[in-house]
Amino acid sequence: MSATATINQPQTAKAVSQLDQLKQFTKVVADTGDFATLKEYAPQDATTNPSLILKAAQMPGYKSLVEKAISDNRKPGVSGEALLGQIMDDLLVLFGFEILKIVPGRVSTETDANLSFDTGALVAKAHRFISLYQKQGIGRERILIKIASTWEGIRAAELLQKEGINCNMTLLFSLAQAVAAAEADAKLISPFVGRILDWFKAKAGKDFPPAEDPGVLSVREIYSYYKKFGHDTEVMGASFRNKGEILELAGCDLLTISPQLLAELKASTEPVERKLDPASARAGKIEKIPVTEQNFRWLLNEDAMATEKLSEGIRIFNADALKLKKYIAERL
Repeated sequence: MSATATINQPQTAKAVSQLDQLKQFTKVVADTGDFATLKEYAPQDATTNPSLILKAAQMPGYKSLVEKAISDNRKPGVSGEALLGQIMDDLLVLFGFEILKIVPGRVSTETDANLSFDTGALVAKAHRFISLYQKQGIGRERILIKIASTWEGIRAAELLQKEGINCNMTLLFSLAQAVAAAEADAKLISPFVGRILDWFKAKAGKDFPPAEDPGVLSVREIYSYYKKFGHDTEVMGASFRNKGEILELAGCDLLTISPQLLAELKASTEPVERKLDPASARAGKIEKIPVTEQNFRWLLNEDAMATEKLSEGIRIFNADALKLKKYIAERL
């Protein structure tokens, strides 16, 4: 299908929602821990993060999962931080297990933000998640381990991918991070479209139309680079602020979308035009980037937006993980 292809809707046929049109050339992923949302919008995959799990865990409907995680880990000799850590891991996997009863594809489960600069600890955490899922009868092919796109995180993904454990590189804001992740053979990356827009809006003091959105342009550049240089790593646009950003990336490998924006797409029957496709991307003029550790750190340092948003994202996810830990501790 060409880059300008649209889904034709016969006048006599029932109008097709933008969500269903989008699904014809992009894998739609739900960015939520709310099972009801998953059932309503029928995504292929689902992603979670500490902020989403914190929100979901406090909903009355999911109280039983919190109670199960606590009761399953009450054992003699285990207390304090060790107990809380075990409960947290179990709770994340319990949410993932329930999600996989609904979606036909994969679920992303996120590693601790405070491990973002510790390769060995990230690998160990991934092994723990895979083991917990296996106890629930879930194979590793249905799991994506989410890891922040630091140099250490990318090295952890490289080791895990060699073991057949697939990784989703999150908190990704730059081409340098994307290239390093692809060269490590990460299964998937999640460039944060909306957070990039947030930074540029704050700096410029103005909004940007979807076609000129800095986050959209970043994902287009990464997509083109991957297709031109033959990288198999999947590109999943994430963290959207408006429906326009999503439509400008129609044709991207995957898009992970919040419940609010899924609802907007489902409510509209306006035509959806495919904006990204591999053939057009391969024809681009983008140059290959060498990514050694030194070059990676330099390119990231020179990109103020990526440096600031990566650090901020790690802090936010860690803060929400601590809130979730406190919420659990109050119920022990």
